[in-house]
Amino acid sequence: MKLTKRKLAHIVFESNDRPSRTFDVVLLILIFGSVIVAVLDSVTELKEEYGRLFFTLELIFTFLFTIEYVLRVWLTSKTFRYVSSFYGIVDLLAILPVYLSFFVANVQLLTVVRALRLLRVIRILKLGRYLAEADFIRRSLKASMTKIQIFLFTVLTIVLIMGTLMYLIEGPAAGFTSIPRAMYWAIVTLTTVGFGDITPQTPLGQFVASLIMLMGYAIIAVPTGIVSSEMAKQKSPEFHATSKTCTYCGQDGLDKDAKFCKNCGHPVDIKP
Repeated sequence: MKLTKRKLAHIVFESNDRPSRTFDVVLLILIFGSVIVAVLDSVTELKEEYGRLFFTLELIFTFLFTIEYVLRVWLTSKTFRYVSSFYGIVDLLAILPVYLSFFVANVQLLTVVRALRLLRVIRILKLGRYLAEADFIRRSLKASMTKIQIFLFTVLTIVLIMGTLMYLIEGPAAGFTSIPRAMYWAIVTLTTVGFGDITPQTPLGQFVASLIMLMGYAIIAVPTGIVSSEMAKQKSPEFHATSKTCTYCGQDGLDKDAKFCKNCGHPVDIKP
């Protein structure tokens, strides 16, 4: 019995042999099939004609995904860790909507939650060649986080100032009924979206709006430059030659002679 469970665990959680790869491919086909059914079911004409078929297929997919979820909970040696992990939560949310639909008649909510099933496609990243690139992007975004936070705080400050200024200049007559409403307009204008539901009417307001539009073009490029710079830094041989990575929490960019991680305090060269 233990041997059977061990083999099943290897097939479900690993992907380095033929049975494991076959399981992953079948699972991926089921995921795409479920997503396609969900998309087609949202088309009114198709739902009217094939609604019963879509519902039956959805029940079959949900039943198979439920078996897979129960298998993972049963086979893992760290049940709580899996259930509370990102993929564990996504797996649960992927099957719950269909069961809840028998008790809750909120179709809109059901459709939104079912969209989370698209995230299950990310599992294909476990098949190998994408892992290094995905980790490279993760490290670059993580290294850029502090700069991006400062950038977002700066943008928020600009939005607050410009929104307040436009509220004072235009007032309720032009649709700027409050500072939050004016801040919404500033965000829409700064990001160059321009819905047009609120527009400045006075020459001074239009002048300020023009400044915000020009400022928007400059601001949009900032986060792209920050992340691109970190990506180039991560790729450079000098970065890897003069830095360490914590083996405990994964913190990158530590000094080459660092003994302890500045993030978690764990000894750098000792594996957990």
